[in-house]
Amino acid sequence: MKTVRDCLEDIKTKIVMSGVVRSMTVVAERALTDRGYFRARLCLANDDFLEVSEYFIVEPGGCSTIECSYQWMDNSKQRLIKRWDNAEHFPDLANFPHHIHVGSDTNVISGTVMSIIELTDLLEAEIAARVEAET
Repeated sequence: MKTVRDCLEDIKTKIVMSGVVRSMTVVAERALTDRGYFRARLCLANDDFLEVSEYFIVEPGGCSTIECSYQWMDNSKQRLIKRWDNAEHFPDLANFPHHIHVGSDTNVISGTVMSIIELTDLLEAEIAARVEAET
């Protein structure tokens, strides 16, 4: 069975090994017996900014995200690209409380639970698609 430390190491390894992450600053990291917390600020390869915050528990099947907020902004940190979170303020959306703010705080769509590791995979695909569209 994975430990909380294993989960934290998996998150950091995924981020560091990702081709879309230029640098990472760990803001906070906590490990208790069966739960953990990780928060970091990332500079992406395209100069965008990403702040990730995730609270998780360790279960027999692995690490499960309980609370999260992943905010992707342009390099000026003025324009929101997307923010994924599960704050309970859009009860009418499918998959409540998981939702995504797209381009602004008011443009909100349904989301699904995801981890920082899954988010990194998604960003790799989205940034690759943007680069391909620009060429």
